[in-house]
Amino acid sequence: MAITYDLVKEVTANLYDWSLRRIPETSKSALRNAVETETVPHARQTLAFMLESAETAERTGRFLCSDAGVPSYAVKIGSGVRMQGDIRRAIVDGFEHLVQTIQPPILRFVTHPLTNERSYKGKDMPLVSYDLLGDVDYMDITCAPKALGGGRWAAIETLVSPSLDEIERCILEMVMRAGGQHCPPVVIGVGIGGTFDHAAKLSKDATLRPFGEHNPEPMVADMEERLTRAVNQTGFGPMGVGGSTTTFGVHVEYASGHGFTPVAVSFNCWINRRTRAKIHNSGVVERIE
Repeated sequence: MAITYDLVKEVTANLYDWSLRRIPETSKSALRNAVETETVPHARQTLAFMLESAETAERTGRFLCSDAGVPSYAVKIGSGVRMQGDIRRAIVDGFEHLVQTIQPPILRFVTHPLTNERSYKGKDMPLVSYDLLGDVDYMDITCAPKALGGGRWAAIETLVSPSLDEIERCILEMVMRAGGQHCPPVVIGVGIGGTFDHAAKLSKDATLRPFGEHNPEPMVADMEERLTRAVNQTGFGPMGVGGSTTTFGVHVEYASGHGFTPVAVSFNCWINRRTRAKIHNSGVVERIE
């Protein structure tokens, strides 16, 4: 059997729909923990309201945020996958079908970067990145819509043969520029090394890592813990109202490169919208989150 156009169209549309109505289980768990550990009363109240909103949206099937963002997919393809039809076209057509059928309707967030004209269609939309897996017979698709809170404050700097302290200082400077404007508590993705574009991809991919998972390399895991503590000491707090919960975690990924070292930082707002499924050659769809 093969993974068909119709199946990819259906699954990618569903992933986007699902992402608007619930947050990942690890995000809910992080919110519950933050309600218990937050030291500022009004910040704790804000976190409790966020948790209640997330649970209400999931229970009623409503959108958790009015900003549906734009569809962004990370597609990983196993070497044993067999495909039938135009898979890229399937993702585009899936989004178009969803726009026509989703209830309640979503607003026109697809924006032409040169004219600011808004619509439901646009060049390269939906945004899709591709990667390769090993010897498996499935396609792994993650949908993570990008909205203002999770997109506006992403940044990248290129350093030359930096020390670890210089890299961490650079990251914190980018975090300070964002302040509390990205709808915290955020997850912060950091990509270090490689080339300009590769560091940005590492940063984006790092935001998709579930809360509670650390980089497997001890040196990098220690860096994540230091940065998480430092960001939460900024005092921006949930939704920027002040408090000790500005980030649920800083996730760091790196790649080897040249003496120039790009450092990319990106954010996912507190909703941390993310849905994921595997489509197998057999036609079986395995929903991961």
